[in-house]
Amino acid sequence: MNRVSFFRNPEIKTSFFIFLLLTLISAGLGFVFDYKTGIYTLAVCLLFSLIHFIITYRRYSKISGLSRQIDSILHGKDSISLDEYSEGELAILSTEVQKLTIRLREQNGALQRDKAYLADSIADISHQIRTPLTSINILLSLLSKRNLHEERRQEIVRELETLLIRIDWLISALLKMSRLDTGTVKFQRKTLSVAELIEQSIVPIAVPMELREQQIEIQMKGDEAYEGDFAWSVEAIGNILKNCMEHIQRGGKIVVEASENPIYTEIVISDNGPGIDKEDLPHLFERFYKGKNSSDQSFGIGLALARMIITSQNGTIKAGNNSGGGARFTVRFYKGEA
Repeated sequence: MNRVSFFRNPEIKTSFFIFLLLTLISAGLGFVFDYKTGIYTLAVCLLFSLIHFIITYRRYSKISGLSRQIDSILHGKDSISLDEYSEGELAILSTEVQKLTIRLREQNGALQRDKAYLADSIADISHQIRTPLTSINILLSLLSKRNLHEERRQEIVRELETLLIRIDWLISALLKMSRLDTGTVKFQRKTLSVAELIEQSIVPIAVPMELREQQIEIQMKGDEAYEGDFAWSVEAIGNILKNCMEHIQRGGKIVVEASENPIYTEIVISDNGPGIDKEDLPHLFERFYKGKNSSDQSFGIGLALARMIITSQNGTIKAGNNSGGGARFTVRFYKGEA
């Protein structure tokens, strides 16, 4: 801050005129008594005025410097040094500015991560949708052939129906994940029966399991309960069961166990398939992640969606392997407030 701009400041002008008026009045009263008193009074007033304006000028200079540093932050500078502002009101102001700088930096970092994540997600989604669409285009070109046998035509129609169901499920799952990401989902908290939850979760996979000659065994008393949202919980448990079904062989078996204690209600879903590879375990619940044993029908979002739903209801989910082989998923819904 230069001296010219300092004295152009309206507050400084007002202060200057007030000090000048007080000096003239005080010196005038001093000269009324005698000449020496007048000179002494004038000197003291001028000295105090000079000290006041020097201190004010230094303070305004620091404020101006602080303003320039804040402006540099707004124009992309990563950090500022506020070490020189160590006393008084400027120290308080500098502390608050430092907090604001840290917060802005954190928000900027979060926005950059979200931007990168969004770009990656869009690329993944595009890839996931493009794959079945490519298959649909190929099948449609085959279906348009006039000399195609009726039996082959029916096979192609069934394949098309399967691919359309896959796309519909993918889009539906992505929309659900988007709602969970944005926090627009309002989970209900009602006392629910685990037996009813398992029963409804099995419905979507009952026919495919029957066609594969797979079995599902349920081990529970029947009175286990937890607090949560029934529809969303069915989605989560259903995705876990579907994952197990897709990873066990023909004639395989899924076991669902439930128990309850004063702290949590536990649901354990295990199968007798090949289990989960050690390299896949740390990434199993990441969206769009497909493990080594994943089938071509897998999108890599079912378990990610399940985890989002369960954790949003004061729950946890853990994946591992049974001692005798096969995958094991442990879900716990804790009691009390989320």
